[in-house]
Amino acid sequence: MTKVLVVDDAKFMRVTLSTMLKNEHYEIVGEAENGEEAINLYKELKPEIVTMDITMPVMNGIEAIKAIKEFDPQALIVVCSAMGQQKVVVEAIEIGASDFIIKPFDESRVIDTIGRVLHKHESKININS
Repeated sequence: MTKVLVVDDAKFMRVTLSTMLKNEHYEIVGEAENGEEAINLYKELKPEIVTMDITMPVMNGIEAIKAIKEFDPQALIVVCSAMGQQKVVVEAIEIGASDFIIKPFDESRVIDTIGRVLHKHESKININS
């Protein structure tokens, strides 16, 4: 079962995303409400993939992505962003995010994106082995 860390300052968004992923047999190993918590939980729980909100208090998603990628360059991070934040999404991809999901969440798009990122990563591992 794939381990997922869900990061969003809005509890409703964390619950929504977690429920969608659990329905597809993903294991939610943790939830964080800001970037600082996300970094600590990433190091502690070692999830296989992270869903990362961008706009959060304490530490935003961009700063958290940088810190997680510094700790683990292979980290798989999918950015969750509202419409109209294209500039920030591009920045997140440039610093190492694997893909993005637009809010409000469309369940089939969420599942497709997570699956595609994991599949792409597994393909790289098999090619490099």
